[in-house]
Amino acid sequence: MFKHFRIIPILLYKNQGLYKGIEFKNHIYIGDALNTIHVFNEKKVDELFLVDIDGSITGEKIPINIIEKMAQECYFPFGIGGGIKTIEEIRDIIKAGAEKVLINTAAIENPDIISKASVKFGTQSIVVGIDVKKNIFGKYLVYSHCGRKKTNLDPLKWAIEAELRGAGEILLTSINRDGSRKGYDLEIIKKISDAVNIPVVCCGGAGTYEDFILGIRSGAAAVAGGTIFVLYGEYRAMLIQYPNELEKNKIYMSK
Repeated sequence: MFKHFRIIPILLYKNQGLYKGIEFKNHIYIGDALNTIHVFNEKKVDELFLVDIDGSITGEKIPINIIEKMAQECYFPFGIGGGIKTIEEIRDIIKAGAEKVLINTAAIENPDIISKASVKFGTQSIVVGIDVKKNIFGKYLVYSHCGRKKTNLDPLKWAIEAELRGAGEILLTSINRDGSRKGYDLEIIKKISDAVNIPVVCCGGAGTYEDFILGIRSGAAAVAGGTIFVLYGEYRAMLIQYPNELEKNKIYMSK
């Protein structure tokens, strides 16, 4: 259905730096945000998300001046997320130069924000994040507040509602797989992708480029990750990497 295959790094922002964790916990500092973005710019990434991991807890936001600097630096589309709760905040982020805004906890607490934002800024600008965790009984549960709070939402029903309210895209993240490099949760990717007609971006668990292929084969319109793009080897050394054009073509042709 979706012709434009995308590979999307997701960078986690906190205290003016970048961090990466495992299962949304134990975050370690990996470097300066703007320097890392500059390297990704040179590597010609398809798209990028910068997400404040404490935004929904502390109320902190990625500073507007950082977003403006990203807009000046980036030659690719980028989105901003983390603790965004109001139409005014969405307006300021888009005005600063971001193409997309990611809302998660705010959408759960106040679903009307999806409708209002999509009408005002266009569905293409509004991404709803859905963070899921599989319990010991095999049931998928939706979590808010950066994976800290369990909700009563069914992932499939919530994805359908988000689409009906005007979301232009869903960022689906497996908390269980986050940072594990064990591959995407293909089961939930297929379930959500089959349930909606908007693009689903899968995230959580990518360890190799083969995982990208499997994610797309399971129905995702785009693949995303963090660890695979910024950490290397068993000792998790900082190394920024991204498929070159030849590798991207191989991934695309193999899907």
